[in-house]
Amino acid sequence: MREKTTLLAPSILSADFTNLARSIETAEKAGADWIHCDVMDGHFVPNITFGPFIVQAIAKCTNLVIDTHLMISDPDRYIEDFIKAGSNQVTVHQETCPHLHRSIQLIRDNGAKAGVSINPATPVSTLESILPDLDLVLLMSVNPGFGGQKFIPSSIAKIRRLDDMRNALNPDMTIAVDGGVTVHNAQELVSAGADALIAGTAFFRAENPAEAAAKIRSATR
Repeated sequence: MREKTTLLAPSILSADFTNLARSIETAEKAGADWIHCDVMDGHFVPNITFGPFIVQAIAKCTNLVIDTHLMISDPDRYIEDFIKAGSNQVTVHQETCPHLHRSIQLIRDNGAKAGVSINPATPVSTLESILPDLDLVLLMSVNPGFGGQKFIPSSIAKIRRLDDMRNALNPDMTIAVDGGVTVHNAQELVSAGADALIAGTAFFRAENPAEAAAKIRSATR
């Protein structure tokens, strides 16, 4: 049995961009472990967010792990830029990387931890050959593109299946879940095998973010 330490990663997609430094300070004071950066290009997903310059600004404000999720087409073109900007770990999508091992090696060669994400309709079996090479797998529990969506219940079974694969192929790998994470499903996610919970709306849009974070952590114990 793996010792469980649940990581909390507020997603700045739901933060106040008119005062990003204050939002990051709020996350730090709430005991966040990572700052999650959702990068979207309006092509792979139907939204546009930001580029490396925002990651660079975040890196100047915090010593927390900067966890960058590239929801973009042709991520290999930008991996080096995001790592130079301050990303400690970079996650690419299985659906956008025809040469996935090469993409993972590119992340590693530039000094960051490497992750792969899959959309809700993509089976975890597609990751079997790459799993031994990963630091992180990010399971999307909503269709990527916008914050505030409703959690897709079938994601629980995917987490369990991925946890079984991890135990067989890469026990040290982290499983993260992103999309519709709340205090109401946090315990079920962690029980299924999740290590890191990415929460945007449930954290930054809460009346009291620190209290929201505490409730999520309490629910996973």
